[in-house]
Amino acid sequence: MADFINETVQEVARNATEKPKASTEGMLIAYSSLVIMALLPIFFGAFRSVKFLKKQKDSGEKPETMSNKDAAMFPVIASCALLGLYIFFKIFSKEYINLLVTLYFFGLGVLALTHILSPFVSKFVPESYQTQHHLVYTRGLGDEKEELLNFSFVTGDVIALGLCALVGGVYLWNKHWVVNNIFGLAFALNGVEFLHLNKVIIGCTLLGGLFVYDIFWVFATDVMVTVAKSFEAPIKLVFPQDILENWLGSNNFAMLGLGDVVIPGIFIALLLRFDESLKRGQKLYFYSSFCAYFFGLVFTIFIMSYFKHAQPALLYLVPACIGVPGLVAVIKGDLKALLAYADHPEDEEGTSKESTPEKTSEESQNSVVQEAKKEK
Repeated sequence: MADFINETVQEVARNATEKPKASTEGMLIAYSSLVIMALLPIFFGAFRSVKFLKKQKDSGEKPETMSNKDAAMFPVIASCALLGLYIFFKIFSKEYINLLVTLYFFGLGVLALTHILSPFVSKFVPESYQTQHHLVYTRGLGDEKEELLNFSFVTGDVIALGLCALVGGVYLWNKHWVVNNIFGLAFALNGVEFLHLNKVIIGCTLLGGLFVYDIFWVFATDVMVTVAKSFEAPIKLVFPQDILENWLGSNNFAMLGLGDVVIPGIFIALLLRFDESLKRGQKLYFYSSFCAYFFGLVFTIFIMSYFKHAQPALLYLVPACIGVPGLVAVIKGDLKALLAYADHPEDEEGTSKESTPEKTSEESQNSVVQEAKKEK
């Protein structure tokens, strides 16, 4: 009798804690939504990156670009950070780190969302109410004054910030999956827009390193999956598989890390800027890589559903995003131009430009010696 009661209690506990099994329709809706949410920031962020690059060049602003060494070291740094979080979650209660992370991402999320919404909000503010504000923060006095902050904004930006702060308040209150996705999409869009790879070779180095990184931490250990499930922050896109049964109160989620969106996204954005540099009136390399990303993501979901096991998305996305545009470049005869392209070629030529005066000086000295010999 005691064994029967114990078994019954355990069965009730399992039923209470286990997630409800997702229906086929629910899984289809969830994964289709994840694919759409992954494609949107890449598409719009890539076109915004073209405008940002033009604005950067027109203003003469010196860009911060990733070197080949930085790209090679990035997976190592990411591995150390991931392992550190995993150890922290194993030793300490995850509530401590999630409390700090929540406050941190609340601020970042509000600012990221404000950057996107400000132009749209400003359109609805009458011009008579639009006021230009200028915030300057300096350190020191007189001639030793150092400018630390110089920021201009209008009334529409303030209103947008207030609205986004309300969204952030909802995130602080219950961390609902809808608000999580709003912040996640804002991070992804801003990431693709502002994080620029200067050259295709650097992009291939970065993607290749993260290709190995993703495979190792997903297949060889439980580190990636554990951190992804324990880390309560909008660094992943989620969608409930039981939405047909529980609507907004769902709790059985399919997820996609923002790294699987932003990292291929900045490479695809680079290919769009390469298309613009060719001035052919078409965006062949952008659309080929964008379609490759789409099919790679769909294939990832298919493999994950078939084997019922978490998959490293970059295992399928990296070969697709590099291989397809590379094949197109070979067919079109653009491979040399693709590998030589740089958003900021002056950065690559800096060393040669600096050495030119020395060479000129040596040549002038040789010519003086030769003229002296002739006179003798």
